[in-house]
Amino acid sequence: MTTPLRLGIAGLGTVGVGIVRIVQKHGDLLAARAGRPIEIVAVSARSKSKNRDVDLSGYAWEDDPVSLAARADIDVFVEVMGGHEGPAKDATEAAIAAGKDVVSANKALLAVHGQALAEAAEDAGRVIRFEAAVAGGIPVVKALTEGLAGNDITRVMGVMNGSCNYILTRMQDAGLSYEAVFDEANQLGYLEADPELDVGGIDAGHKLALLSSIAFGTQVDFDGVELEGIGSVTIEDINQAADMGYKIKLLGVAQLTGRGLEQRMSPCLVPDTSPLGQLEGGTNMVVLEGDAVNQIVLRGPGAGEGPTASAVMGDVMDIARGFRISTFGQPAGTLRKARPARAAVPAPYYLRMQLLDKPGALAKIAHALGEAGISIDRMRQYGHDDTSAPVLIVTHKTTRSALDEAIAAFGSTGVVAGDPVAIRIEAV
Repeated sequence: MTTPLRLGIAGLGTVGVGIVRIVQKHGDLLAARAGRPIEIVAVSARSKSKNRDVDLSGYAWEDDPVSLAARADIDVFVEVMGGHEGPAKDATEAAIAAGKDVVSANKALLAVHGQALAEAAEDAGRVIRFEAAVAGGIPVVKALTEGLAGNDITRVMGVMNGSCNYILTRMQDAGLSYEAVFDEANQLGYLEADPELDVGGIDAGHKLALLSSIAFGTQVDFDGVELEGIGSVTIEDINQAADMGYKIKLLGVAQLTGRGLEQRMSPCLVPDTSPLGQLEGGTNMVVLEGDAVNQIVLRGPGAGEGPTASAVMGDVMDIARGFRISTFGQPAGTLRKARPARAAVPAPYYLRMQLLDKPGALAKIAHALGEAGISIDRMRQYGHDDTSAPVLIVTHKTTRSALDEAIAAFGSTGVVAGDPVAIRIEAV
């Protein structure tokens, strides 16, 4: 009889339960496709008594995930607890030390400690697989490490947080403010316990850092990701962008240039006719560009029990089949440490500001832009009150550093009320 692949699952939340359901429902199918049975041997979670609506009676229980990771009767440690420190890190390290392969859905853990964990796993002859950590059910890690392995990847781009995409889509569809939709999403359970992980771009930034490492052969550098959340995006920005044929998305972009590795997660305008512009609700999309393939677009559910558990099982099946690959697509020791670089590739920018009703106000703004080497493509004014008016400017291509210089100069003009909002317009 063919030896089964034995799993130990740490974490029985949404994803962990989803994995159990897949193994229980599709046991025969998994065995046929893998060439060997897939079995769950033991599980671990914070509460043994919690009702999870799934039968766990056939599995050994461990209160401590570190003990689970060290069990002699498991081959693969499946970590779906979350968190970049504490039990998740300790148990993953224990699994590697005990000679287990690891399948993880933990983007934060790998974004912060991925290099060290990859080196430890490879020194021990083990593998770490993490398809489920990035974009849920979309097989983007497999696409980069396998399907596009013959390409020099030139750019990675995508919407990688479904909660933010839901908020921005809902704002536009319903004409609601950011604050109203944020509260709605929170009540519906769409946001993390710490919502800043979602709306601040941190969750998506973790994912971008992982994809950057694979795409460009660099050590994971989450600290090098420029992060800007969606909290400053107003319904006025969304409506005015729509008037010009754009949608606003929380967009991750990574590219390796002569200056270093650019990684940014920030609101951007994209053409409403583009695949990213047409992306609605909580769906994720990743765009990969390479010298041979040109561009491919991957779209699908970025979270949820079924999609994320499906991604975990894809990694488990590869291990069951004997397919082994370095954590980030090449040996960890060959990954170079990239120099972080702020985005220097020129692009048009959307600028929104409140101008005081003073003679020559527009001329002063135009002069400040011109002094920074920035030309205006188009400009609109949307109504006004007795003292000020909202003004929208779209620039020709410029750099963010030049734009920051101009915005700093606005402060000395005496005609701008409040802080201007600047959003990059991304070519897709």
